[in-house]
Amino acid sequence: MTLPASNERLSDLCRLARDVIRLEAEAVAALEDRIGPEFDRACELLLNCPGRIVVTGMGKSGIIGKKIAATLASTGSPALFLHPAEGSHGDLGMLTRHDVLLALSNSGETAEILAILPLIKRMQVPTVAMTGRASSTLARRSDVHLDVFVAREACPHNLAPTASTTAALAMGDALAMALLQARGFTPEDFALSHPGGALGRRLLLQVADLMHSGSRLPVVNADTTLRQAVYEISSKGLGMTAVLEADGSLAGVFTDGDLRRALDRGADVLELPIRTLMHANPQVIGPEALAAEALARMEQFRINGLLVVDDGRLVGALNMHDLLRAGVV
Repeated sequence: MTLPASNERLSDLCRLARDVIRLEAEAVAALEDRIGPEFDRACELLLNCPGRIVVTGMGKSGIIGKKIAATLASTGSPALFLHPAEGSHGDLGMLTRHDVLLALSNSGETAEILAILPLIKRMQVPTVAMTGRASSTLARRSDVHLDVFVAREACPHNLAPTASTTAALAMGDALAMALLQARGFTPEDFALSHPGGALGRRLLLQVADLMHSGSRLPVVNADTTLRQAVYEISSKGLGMTAVLEADGSLAGVFTDGDLRRALDRGADVLELPIRTLMHANPQVIGPEALAAEALARMEQFRINGLLVVDDGRLVGALNMHDLLRAGVV
């Protein structure tokens, strides 16, 4: 049977949690003064790597290494994770002479990494080490050493990897972001490697992918009566209709909101020509614009739809519901 925790015990737990967060924050903050020539050399090696960045680490360092490899790969630096123990049993075949090894070990003495290091050196693969001991074997035998030393772990017993893994993760993020900047990696590049996510949809989907065109596009002539325009709006279901001149040029737009304002006049307006009620010079967008830009335009002007114009000619229309269905919003 589990006894309910006393208020005093809960207070002690909260105090411990605050200490953990403070210690880990201090460990990360201490890294800032260590960013210098060695970090520059590491970036140079990784930037000039014609192959991939192969990240390795054992235990908790390995888990952090997997995250660093994933971050590198998704931000323009091809990377993969190599388990050092499996490396001695065939997986070292993942590594080529064109790669760079990024090895994580807080002690710098991880046996599984040191076991494969001579073979890596024989292949002449450059090695960047990330350790908490500059005098360690791994640090001394690597081409570049990144110091992620922490004064103590956040664990009350100073045993469980906590502050040290947080520091290694932060240094890995610093490397990835420095490489991203140096490569000129753009949000559009990021979206290409994340097509299934919300960001990918926002940065890859174009207006042309979502717009209504052809027979689905609501269009009336400028001399059409309001009665006929209402029918067009209702049948196409976009809450608006484009209004064209006789030569096909865009004259304006008429929306559900315009209809409510017209009916508020109190007179019989159903037989009035739509040109007397429409909104001239409507907001438009090009078919190659990003759907996210269409969303920003709608939010900026507080409207629910946009007409799509290409080279001065009406080619489509879309509304907020189209963006919602596509997951852009």
